[in-house]
Amino acid sequence: MFFLKSTWAPDETLFEFFGFGIHMYSLMFVIAFALGYRLMKNLFKKENVSFEYLEPMLVYMVFSTLLGARLGHVLFYDWAYYSNHILEIFLPIKETAEGYKFIGFRGLASHGAVIGILTGLYLFQKKHPFKSWLWILDRLTIPVSIGGMFVRIGNFYNSEIVGKYTGNDFGVVFENRGEILPRHPAQLYEALGYLILFIILRKLYTKHSVKEGWLLGVFFSGLFTIRFIVEFVKESQGGFERVMPLFSTGQWLSIPLIIGGLILTFYAQQKAR
Repeated sequence: MFFLKSTWAPDETLFEFFGFGIHMYSLMFVIAFALGYRLMKNLFKKENVSFEYLEPMLVYMVFSTLLGARLGHVLFYDWAYYSNHILEIFLPIKETAEGYKFIGFRGLASHGAVIGILTGLYLFQKKHPFKSWLWILDRLTIPVSIGGMFVRIGNFYNSEIVGKYTGNDFGVVFENRGEILPRHPAQLYEALGYLILFIILRKLYTKHSVKEGWLLGVFFSGLFTIRFIVEFVKESQGGFERVMPLFSTGQWLSIPLIIGGLILTFYAQQKAR
């Protein structure tokens, strides 16, 4: 069986391009954005919305997602380090004993990405008011959920955001981390959860697309419930959980989004009635 003490020791660099390494994690992001663009194009076509807004929306999505995710990681999880390494917040480098080394962008937080996307698309909608902010966000839940799956696959490939040790032969041994004991493949648990959420949202879209905010509420409550549950088998990522030890940082950040999603779903349902 796959998860019966499987071993994992990949080379993070897929190939070199003009001296720069192309990493699987970066490729997963490219796939996520490309597939998201295609899915949104299909939704625009179905609802007779002009394609002229797609490319500007993609630009806002890419920058707001990456900027929000990066700042989220810096502020929520590792400010003690980055407060003394300001350049590394926005540049793909890391300070070593020999100087700065190019490492690509590492350290992105999904909760920060949510804040970034909400802000970026608010600005986009103000500039292109072809539909309401909630209308846009409702439809974006579909590509974002499947995009999250690809990001977690990238995390698994990089042997990062790993699960806790299972204590038995069930799990994955991340040999490139110098380990010999199996861990929960928490990244794949989360990826599977996001795939299921994507399927559910696709099904719900045809029935509930007229209720502005309804799909967004389902997305928030569903995605961050998945995150909350998987966090129980994840290794600590740091953050403020030492001050608030009952849950992990990821769980504390997920709770308001779960509650907000439930409230938004209820509000959209009542408004539609």
